[in-house]
Amino acid sequence: MPPASSTATSCDETALLRAMAAIAPNGVRIGCRPIREGDEAHLLPGEARSIRARQPAMRRASGAARWIAHGLLADMGISDFAILRAPSGAPVWPEGMTGSLAHDDEMAVAAVAPLSSIGSLGIDVEPAQPLPDDILALVATPADRAEAADRHLAGRILFSAKEAVYKAVFQLDRQVLSYEDITVDLGAGRATTRTGRAANLAYCVAPRVVVLAFVDEGAD
Repeated sequence: MPPASSTATSCDETALLRAMAAIAPNGVRIGCRPIREGDEAHLLPGEARSIRARQPAMRRASGAARWIAHGLLADMGISDFAILRAPSGAPVWPEGMTGSLAHDDEMAVAAVAPLSSIGSLGIDVEPAQPLPDDILALVATPADRAEAADRHLAGRILFSAKEAVYKAVFQLDRQVLSYEDITVDLGAGRATTRTGRAANLAYCVAPRVVVLAFVDEGAD
């Protein structure tokens, strides 16, 4: 049974999967799953060894996210691939593939795509709740544009967008970026970084905030 504190349900999963499918670009496969008790058992042996976190909640979330990704990869003919955690913290994908994992306290998500379709992927999931003011002050910059989003969730979407962009861009440049290094325009569906990278953005807000960031195939 799921933890008593969890409010994520199969209805949430179905609704979120539909919302994510509606925003996913061509070539990108996506999935989601409520985090359940025992999900750490979905970690393959190599994955379990590569994840240093010993907290049960973190290992459960990692197991749930990788379980989704294993299924997505299997649908593309890649079975039993161990998605190791690199020393940087980023997941290591099969040759010729890009992908991203994310989770909040209750829901895990994953996205994968062949490099022939997408140059790099990043995903983030957050509860559909306003972002606390103290965190928003750390995330937002004067150059960000979030007017196009729901005003109650604009901060949360902005935060999630920067997390997703970081994941997508790190796969290409291996450079650590802070929030002020990423500029987001939610209306245009674009983000840029101080390193000169540009990423496309797509997001949904119900039943959770999910942002996909993707760099076009072959982009410099």
